[in-house]
Amino acid sequence: MRLVWQLSAVSAVAFVGGQAVAAVEGNWFLTLALGVLTAVAAVVVYGWVVRRTEHRPSTEVGRDGARAAFGRGALIGVVTFACVIANIAFLGDYTVHGTGSVTGAVGLVGFMAAAATTEELLFRGVLFRIVEERTGTWIALTSTGVLFGMMHLLNKDATLWGALAIAIEAGGMLGAAYAATRTLWLPIGLHFGWNFAESAIFGTEVSGSGAQKGLLDASTSGAQLITGGEFGPEASVYSVLLGVLVTVAFLRLAKRRGHLVPRRRRGVPAGSVATLPR
Repeated sequence: MRLVWQLSAVSAVAFVGGQAVAAVEGNWFLTLALGVLTAVAAVVVYGWVVRRTEHRPSTEVGRDGARAAFGRGALIGVVTFACVIANIAFLGDYTVHGTGSVTGAVGLVGFMAAAATTEELLFRGVLFRIVEERTGTWIALTSTGVLFGMMHLLNKDATLWGALAIAIEAGGMLGAAYAATRTLWLPIGLHFGWNFAESAIFGTEVSGSGAQKGLLDASTSGAQLITGGEFGPEASVYSVLLGVLVTVAFLRLAKRRGHLVPRRRRGVPAGSVATLPR
């Protein structure tokens, strides 16, 4: 039942917040304010429902080290996506036409903060963590990654390859980031940094949901395997390759720290992995 309660609580915040942000589309200040408010509310509700259903401190969203972990994650996300764009631009398939919108980029801070936070709480905080307790890290990483990719099939310009790319690069990378650190702040920051760079900085399409008005007025053209086509650079082979490299790095760190959870044998009680040492 804890799975149902936790998913329901965070999903409710995500739905209400998403509707509120959509209602003020075009107003950068309200988008920023409501987006940040949604992110904060989601973390508070997640912490509360975990404490109520699992009778333990919700250490994975604790305040200690939260700012540093979020910052590290955001930096990794921005740098990784910048590398994707650099590779696409090197082939002449990414073109900057001029400057974009500063206020549009500021508004996207709120939009992407809400999306990154609620999705990480749902997929890594609830699903990955609970599935991992029952089946181990590898099955949890694979199953939640596939589910995360499938969710993006609901987007406007979604493609099967785009969803598969998301499952590999994002589902794997974000799940591995949580496994390595046992804090949700780093994957939240990583998710936010990637999406912020993709939309607010480089002005490209995000997961098949359309181009965003960021700091740069830019466009991509060329082979879909390189640019990702209408789905955006997340469906680029460069995103998949770089995502896999970051995933491997996090998994190696998780192994070194003893954070990889083996598949539980029948008859062995499941223990909480949220309190593993960092």
